[in-house]
Amino acid sequence: MNTASRGRSVAIDGILLLDKPAGITSNGALQRVKRLLRAKKAGHTGSLDPAATGMLPLCFGEATKVSAFLLDADKTYRVTARLGRATDTGDAEGQETSSQPVPALDAAAWQAILDGFLGESQQVPPMYSALKKDGKRLYELARKGETVEREPRPITVYAIDLLEAAGTRLVFRVRCSKGTYVRTLVEDAAARAGTIAYTRSLHRESVGDFDPRAMLDMEAVAALAGEGADALAGRLLPPDAGLQGFPAVELDADAAGRVRHGMPVRTAGASASGLVRLYGPGEPADFIGIGECSEGGDVTPKRIFAGR
Repeated sequence: MNTASRGRSVAIDGILLLDKPAGITSNGALQRVKRLLRAKKAGHTGSLDPAATGMLPLCFGEATKVSAFLLDADKTYRVTARLGRATDTGDAEGQETSSQPVPALDAAAWQAILDGFLGESQQVPPMYSALKKDGKRLYELARKGETVEREPRPITVYAIDLLEAAGTRLVFRVRCSKGTYVRTLVEDAAARAGTIAYTRSLHRESVGDFDPRAMLDMEAVAALAGEGADALAGRLLPPDAGLQGFPAVELDADAAGRVRHGMPVRTAGASASGLVRLYGPGEPADFIGIGECSEGGDVTPKRIFAGR
């Protein structure tokens, strides 16, 4: 991590796990932290709706190269649903469109309904989403009162646990794959129970392999920045922090040099095919970037980090 004199943009590498507050867009949160860090380059992974809160990994400098890989990570959400009411957006930001009675189901019955979503399935994205149809965002069409046909998309729900069911309030935790629309999951679960619902609040508890205990809220970020840019920069995680699910491959100095120049290498350190983390010699090991390993042990560089 490099810092410079106050007021000047600096080259700084790392990931900050922001506990995004409600009422701000993901990009708005990113830009606020970027200014506090005076970082030259920044990006975020996996947008949260303005009303949603929780983990938003912010990538700076060389760490932006891992953004695309973090987008594929599984996410865990704590969801609060309002049963018996529906809105045009599927969340509390929309206009109420209808109401229905709520069946008197106990916790076991609700858990059985939620268990029905476990595993792989096809989900139809909501109209209020950022997906495009003929070059236009679906939410732009929805705001004009238009509804278009959407193709179902594959999703996976790995775990879903009821936390509370009382009257019109339903709370559950879900761990799911990328591309899962929790608002749609809420509406589908309510439909199976014989009623309607919308998402009252949504909190993302985790993304991939990141430790939720490393999150900072905006108040803490601002306080650290007040102590100086180095204090805030000191809380950044290394670029490989969110890639711990990928096997690690250690390279000798010669192989590391070849990989840095975009050349494939053969190594005995790779035990499986697929994406791997690449490290060069040193103490601590020098993170080089991300490679793809073949079954024969050939490693092809995919995203290589510039040395500092």
